[in-house]
Amino acid sequence: MAAPDVTDRRAAKAARREGNTVDGIPPLARLFPLGLQHVLAMYAGAVAVPLIVGGALGYSAQDLAFLISADLFVAGIATIIQSVGFWRFGVRLPLMQGVTFAAVGPMIAIGQSEGIQAVFGATIACGLFMILIAPFFSQLLRFFPPIVTGTVILIIGLSLMRVAAGWIVDGSTEGAPPINVAFAFGTLLLIVLIERFAPPALQRVSVLLGLVLGTVAALFVPGMVDWSAVGEADWFAVVTPFHFGLPTFQVASVVSMLIVAIVIMTETTGDMIAVGEIVDKPVNRRQLADGLRADGLGTVIGGIFNTFPYTAFAQNVGLVSLTGVRSRWVATMAGGILVVLGLIPKISAIVEGVPRAVLGGAGIALFGMVAASGIRTLAKVRFNNKNVLIVAVSVGVALLPTVTPTIYDQFPQWFTLIFDSGISAGAITAIVLNLVLNSDEMRRTHGDDAHMGAYDAVRGPAAAALVHPQAEGTGLIPTQALSDEIAAEQGGDGMPVEAPSIGEVERSRGAGSPPD
Repeated sequence: MAAPDVTDRRAAKAARREGNTVDGIPPLARLFPLGLQHVLAMYAGAVAVPLIVGGALGYSAQDLAFLISADLFVAGIATIIQSVGFWRFGVRLPLMQGVTFAAVGPMIAIGQSEGIQAVFGATIACGLFMILIAPFFSQLLRFFPPIVTGTVILIIGLSLMRVAAGWIVDGSTEGAPPINVAFAFGTLLLIVLIERFAPPALQRVSVLLGLVLGTVAALFVPGMVDWSAVGEADWFAVVTPFHFGLPTFQVASVVSMLIVAIVIMTETTGDMIAVGEIVDKPVNRRQLADGLRADGLGTVIGGIFNTFPYTAFAQNVGLVSLTGVRSRWVATMAGGILVVLGLIPKISAIVEGVPRAVLGGAGIALFGMVAASGIRTLAKVRFNNKNVLIVAVSVGVALLPTVTPTIYDQFPQWFTLIFDSGISAGAITAIVLNLVLNSDEMRRTHGDDAHMGAYDAVRGPAAAALVHPQAEGTGLIPTQALSDEIAAEQGGDGMPVEAPSIGEVERSRGAGSPPD
């Protein structure tokens, strides 16, 4: 693969000058609205799980309110851990954390048979398990070449469209009311118009402006905006650990949640790889392990503070792609806002009043951007018949539970835990098919092809470092980052610099040398 062209290098320099890098910190005047935009994009999904689980267990309105406050509070802490990072915890990318939907079924079953204390005990065990196996799970990065990562990112975007459609339908059993559809597509149109005609500063918060303007318009339609809960909500609430009693650790409950942990880590791996591709800072094995540890730590904290397992929220990956804002400190600001929302229920009630139809319109843009990012990653792949089949079958398997949610209702619980999530089902299918169809013979034949990106975990010679100059590589192959100065020396006329083959790199390092 050739080195980045002159245009890419100029764009990278411009991004550094503007502070639009992963580690750059935007001015506070921009940082707060950008963070709030992330909160609004994830809020409905963040509060859905405690509402579902608490409702299934017959909790009172007061207890449900406490579960929501605890969820938002811990989601903020988990997001800060993931984006800021400390020691070996946190991927240090713009990722938002929220309670996973993959654990809803098992948690309801545990809660109904063993009580909520067993749910929290299994959650703590789930988090500790994730922390312990993160270094081993990160070795699976070699099973995520572009043919797999692009397919998984595409599946994430397509699977989330059901969430956007659910917001527009808003619980109706007879289809979406026309007024909801009008507001959804009106919000979507506002976002498009802002992206097209607004100044660059406003384009960065196009989703937030669309949500605000859509909500203001909805105020003129009776019943669209419900802020009745604002007056009843408290100004301040303390989230206390073990509010519902000390956790209990039932063996069967813990085992079922350990299966959930594998699903969570698979989904989080896909999200981290996706956001790394979007911000041009691909994750390597160590970063992946750090991110998975942060997931585990957030889950442990969740069990202590009366909430559930945490994972990266895919809808916010789409927001990063749509806005082009790469700073991880925007996610940190969003985490701080979530902590405040968890401590001040009245503000949380205001945010909850945003009409679901308006959220649905924004969701179409957000989730569509995730799918488009997957297609962009797949553009690196040479599509022979085998690779076409990998994408086709994986997407098909992933969409089965999306288009027919009851398809696996008659299967054992361990099966539904994995395959009810289209993301995990599609990821597993893509990994297995890539290993089966892209054989060792094909790997040997095409391993030195500089334009190859997807044969049995071959990413192309030094592809990661050459495509992403700031990357340290994936750890799969020897890589050599080229600085602007070196690139200028080797290709001073602005022409692309051809990457060395794997064989040449290995000969320069010595045969049998371990990868970087």
